[in-house]
Amino acid sequence: MKVYWSLLSGSLLAGVLAFGGATTAGAASELSDAQIAAIVVTANQVDIDAGKLAVAKAASTQVREFAQTMITDHTGVNQAATELATKLRLTPEPNATSQSLKKGGDDNLANLRKLTGAAFDRAYMEHEVAYHQAVLDAIDKTLIPNADNAELKALLVKVRPAFVAHLEHARQLAASLGKGGE
Repeated sequence: MKVYWSLLSGSLLAGVLAFGGATTAGAASELSDAQIAAIVVTANQVDIDAGKLAVAKAASTQVREFAQTMITDHTGVNQAATELATKLRLTPEPNATSQSLKKGGDDNLANLRKLTGAAFDRAYMEHEVAYHQAVLDAIDKTLIPNADNAELKALLVKVRPAFVAHLEHARQLAASLGKGGE
């Protein structure tokens, strides 16, 4: 368990640092709306993919329900982002941050696949806490401030409260899982 958690933490840290790194690295001021769109879509897809795995593998009904909420909510955000990008004739442009998010998400899935039962549930929920915090930090410090298009900025502002709610729910559920089990 400790080896898997160490691997998971390392993978997660790399993805979180890459996502949040744009906030401090000066790259933030260089992000275009097309790059921001790619980051938004990728960040949501990473959580959708993790949610699908959790729905299939989680031992806890609460964790499966949380995961299904992540799939539903993040699919909705991606749909709204895709519709807006189409309306604006904006093609999401892959960039170092979106690519790093994708790699971090893939690494997280690989590590989660190695876990079962309560160990899986705890690792998934701890990832959700850290990931949603990183997403909120990026929304506040990088994505909203650097979005040039008013509609793109408005979408980011509109979805932010859902990410806050996800973070709080994930924290509560992770804390309850930490009290028992393996």
